[in-house]
Amino acid sequence: MTEATSTPLSTQSVEAELKAFLETRTKTVWESDADLFESGAVSSLFAMELVVFVEKTFDVTVSGPDLTLANFRTVREMANLVLRLAAGNTGE
Repeated sequence: MTEATSTPLSTQSVEAELKAFLETRTKTVWESDADLFESGAVSSLFAMELVVFVEKTFDVTVSGPDLTLANFRTVREMANLVLRLAAGNTGE
C-alpha cells in the first residue's frame, strides 16, 4: 500500500477516499450506492481514470475478470473490489 493508505483498509476508509476523488472531479456529492454510470457523471474515459486512481491509491492491480463495469458502477462496488484485491483474493 502507498503511504496514503498505510493504515489498515476498511470499507469506510476506502469509500471515503473514492468519494473524495469523485467529488473533486465531478463537483458532486456521491452516496455509496449511487450508480455512477446511470447518472451520466462517469464516461468510459473517466472510468479508466477511476481504474488508474484505484490502482495507484490502494496499490492494487485491476486486470482480467476484475476489469468490469460492475466493479466500478458504485463507490461501494469499488470499495469491495479494493478490499478483495488488497487481501490477495482476485476472484479467479
